[in-house]
Amino acid sequence: MSTSKILPYASVVVKLLKGPVEYVEKGAWEKLLQYKVELTGFLQQLGLLLVLDEQDGYAFVKHALSEDDEAYVSWTQRRSFSYEESIMLVLLREMMAEFEISESASRELIKKRREIKEYAELFFKEGASRIKFLKEIDRLIDKVEESGFLHKMENHEVIDEQKFRIRKIIKAKVDSEALENFQQQLMAHAGGVVAAE
Repeated sequence: MSTSKILPYASVVVKLLKGPVEYVEKGAWEKLLQYKVELTGFLQQLGLLLVLDEQDGYAFVKHALSEDDEAYVSWTQRRSFSYEESIMLVLLREMMAEFEISESASRELIKKRREIKEYAELFFKEGASRIKFLKEIDRLIDKVEESGFLHKMENHEVIDEQKFRIRKIIKAKVDSEALENFQQQLMAHAGGVVAAE
């Protein structure tokens, strides 16, 4: 019985189908860069495009065909976000934009849960119960982490002291046009706040 030779970048394909690959995953990232031409060709045969940003250190795949196309096959997970979750994503993207124009020597944006909550509080309208309001912001942070835009760096006995790395993949998913639209919407709303249910 003959066994087919396994592609040297097979493990990277599997990782990409599960989600983004970042430079912090040293082995996978080096293999991705080494075989990027072969990977691009292979993924195209599956109807996928490799999106690679070497400077920011992330890569992901997206469908090359639209859902209307006869040959369309869904290879990647689709996530839908509620209005409030979308706003949290945009707020994190805004934090990333501010970080990138700052004089920081760090390559990564790391924030404590408390800092993300304080930033988000400026944009969400507090309801009658402050405890319920803060729990909702915690839920939004957890949802964004679950969706892969935040990476928990460490657990802390005080939940607000947990550290998160805001993943640069957020730049590809929430572009500058989305940020601009969000800012215009905020200006259009009186007080520039959104109610967190």
